[in-house]
Amino acid sequence: MKTRTRRTRILAGIGVAFVLVAGSLAFLLLRIERSLKSAAAETNAAEHIPFESRMLSESTSVPVEWISSPAKWTTGALYNWRIYLGGPTGLFEVSADGSPARSFRPGLELPAAPISALAVGTPRGAAQPELLIATHGAGLLLFDGRRFMQILPHEAAARDVTVILPLATGDVLLGTRKLGVLVYSGGANGNGAGELSFLHPQLSGRSITALAGVAGDFWAGTQTSGLIHFHGGTADVLTSAQGMPDDDVTSIAVRGAAVYAGTPLGVAEFENGQLKRVLAKNYFAQALAVDDRSLTIGTVDEGIVRVPRDAAPAQRRIRADGVGTARQQDAAAATAFFNTQNGLLAVTNEGLLERSGEENFWRPVLNGVRPVLSDSDISALAFAPNGALWIGYFDRGLDVATIRGDVEKVTHREDEHIFCINRILADDHNARVDVATANGLALFDQHGELDRVLGRRDGLIADNVTDIENYGDGLAIATPAGITFLGHDGAESLYAFEGLVNNHVYAIGVSQSRVLVGTLGGISLLENKNVVRNFTVANSTLKHNWITAIAPVGDEWFVGTYGAGVMKLAADGQFAAFEHATRPMEVNPNAMMVTPAHVLAGTLSDGLYIYDRDTGRWRQWTAGLPSMNITALAERNGEIYIGTDNGLVRIAERSLAQ
Repeated sequence: MKTRTRRTRILAGIGVAFVLVAGSLAFLLLRIERSLKSAAAETNAAEHIPFESRMLSESTSVPVEWISSPAKWTTGALYNWRIYLGGPTGLFEVSADGSPARSFRPGLELPAAPISALAVGTPRGAAQPELLIATHGAGLLLFDGRRFMQILPHEAAARDVTVILPLATGDVLLGTRKLGVLVYSGGANGNGAGELSFLHPQLSGRSITALAGVAGDFWAGTQTSGLIHFHGGTADVLTSAQGMPDDDVTSIAVRGAAVYAGTPLGVAEFENGQLKRVLAKNYFAQALAVDDRSLTIGTVDEGIVRVPRDAAPAQRRIRADGVGTARQQDAAAATAFFNTQNGLLAVTNEGLLERSGEENFWRPVLNGVRPVLSDSDISALAFAPNGALWIGYFDRGLDVATIRGDVEKVTHREDEHIFCINRILADDHNARVDVATANGLALFDQHGELDRVLGRRDGLIADNVTDIENYGDGLAIATPAGITFLGHDGAESLYAFEGLVNNHVYAIGVSQSRVLVGTLGGISLLENKNVVRNFTVANSTLKHNWITAIAPVGDEWFVGTYGAGVMKLAADGQFAAFEHATRPMEVNPNAMMVTPAHVLAGTLSDGLYIYDRDTGRWRQWTAGLPSMNITALAERNGEIYIGTDNGLVRIAERSLAQ
């Protein structure tokens, strides 16, 4: 009986102790939660940010076909024992054997916005941990493994989320590009209700680049304002004046009482909130990971390096033995690190790499599918006389694709001239393709072979060619220094001294002997190479001087602007605004195309605008687009090819009427 009584007392004591510990933990979490709410209340109740929550549709029946381009990942996370990678090309799930499992594409399963960060947490009201997805322009996405819920603020700046920090309280901190740190308190039963508000006045109005820590004691990196330590309801700002290597904080890692803040000039180490030293001086630390023994740094241009935590500050020189220095691990540029059960994973420009334990090398772990195209940042499109699709890139030269239903063959071209592509013109008269680049005008023959590159030495007014059009027996060539007419009689240039409204020419439209020249400062109308009239906001009803695209439509002109959308210039010289399309909107350079049924205009952030020539009405198209930034357009055999900064898609033109 005594033994049983003693055992009962011991068990009772353990139970009491457990209750006390649990109660203390609950009390601590309650205090932290109250601290966060108190800090948020210091702003103003009127500063709560209105938003809507909605479940994303599972339907992907949009009649848009993607043409495979290289996947670009910038962030990653381990969720439900699966690896998830995010970036401009969407969200990708990787199975245990390293092969792609599911993919969720922007414009189809996901909003047409790049993914900027991934994290795993349990928002208030959620029944289980969820994958939290920050987007550049579409707010916050919550993924439970089956469905996506979108938290979409009404204010555009609040939709631009850069980083996420889920807290044990159920709150989720959101770093934004312009508004600082917001706090999202999820709704009961995961219904997306709750509040979105500013966390603290000293954390508002800043460009947030990194977040790390716990509720009541966390660190925020900013783009130009240094590092902010938020603790006890107060915010301490640490800049280069307090010893930070730079005011631009790019990454943060926390290990116990140690905090590491990466900058373009090295890594600042803090201990118990105090700056201790600077490691890896002059290394651009865009990503950090820390364990008990070392700090791993993902640099911009010097690969992945490792610094022992007990080492002296790293010198610029990298020694093979790595003693007391940063040791280079790989040439890839890592943008993010995250841990799995097998070790540390690095998201890089080369794919996904893994390092196990104390190994000093990285191995690829993702068996990807080889993409069709060489790049995804498209700047120009055109079909050659032989039917090949020429695809220009902003900084990767061009691809020539043979298309017979599907893309069968792609040839890539890139050199010191064929690099930054501004415009591609199919020259049917001469059976060639003319390519406007930042380094000259490249002429390709009917077989796709480079014939020559023209520049200032050949009579052009500048080497940088921004647009080209057929004119008479030659070409009209736009440059930042004026316009050059190139024909059998040689080159003849025109610029502001001869009456051009502005030297910086972005776009050219040609209709018989007339040429409409769009510049940074307005429009010049030329007749037989002579300026007959200039249009600006000061002397006409033109709503914006910066002209980016021009297309003749019958005896009229459609004019794209960088700031006022699309306008119409009638034959009588009067400008008219379009309902829906003349608005605060940027039309991309030369992203305008005319078909017998439509006029299409690509915009910087509003998707594709479509003008029905029968009804005379404009409407916006965003469904299925990989990005809202439409940069180039081409048409062949009733199919529209749409180039974006995030890949290439095609759609039957008849579908645009749906």
